[in-house]
Amino acid sequence: MAFELKNTVPWGRNLEEYSNMFNLTDSDLDCRIISFGDGPASFNSEMTENGKRVVSIDPIYEFSQKELQQKIEETKEMVLEQTKNNLENFVWTKIKNIQELEKIRISAMTKFLQDYEDGKMTGRYINHELPNKTDFEDLSFDLGLSSHFLILYSQLGLSFHISSITEMLRVAKEIRIFPILNLDAKKTDLLVNLIEYFETNYIVNIEKVDYEFQKNGNEMLIIKRK
Repeated sequence: MAFELKNTVPWGRNLEEYSNMFNLTDSDLDCRIISFGDGPASFNSEMTENGKRVVSIDPIYEFSQKELQQKIEETKEMVLEQTKNNLENFVWTKIKNIQELEKIRISAMTKFLQDYEDGKMTGRYINHELPNKTDFEDLSFDLGLSSHFLILYSQLGLSFHISSITEMLRVAKEIRIFPILNLDAKKTDLLVNLIEYFETNYIVNIEKVDYEFQKNGNEMLIIKRK
């Protein structure tokens, strides 16, 4: 079935948030990085400004800048309203309130939109949908990231996650997934099953991170080669 923009909820995060979500060190930031499900994050744009190299993968990159901007405008109020209705599910420390959340997200997505067309032309934003195989050779990257996609959308099922993570591990030496809760802010059997599946052939760890907005969502999953 064709991917449709109407079914997406674009919501972008920035470089500082990525650094905190994934415990990215200066050495990590110098690595060859591929980031899956980036959506309208400004991570790629900010990294590029800093002379770093990131390839972002997402099926929304099929669409034009104008289409994505319109979709962001359409869904922004819906996302903020849902957040307002579930304030108790979030930690309001680094982000103080809804107004600050909106400011941070709009800033990140605006920076993404300004960079988008150039990034597509230079191969930094690639239209691709997991778990399909990418065009990259094995171990083309040092580090693979998944922000607010895998595990969070646990309803995609175990088979989808195994296939998607297997493809990520094919192209990257190490992958990091954040958060490891579902949309209801709970750890599910999916996480347990994924750990059991991959720990046979890989080193699998859960690591605390310096980021918590979704309540209890301050851990990431790390899978790397033995």
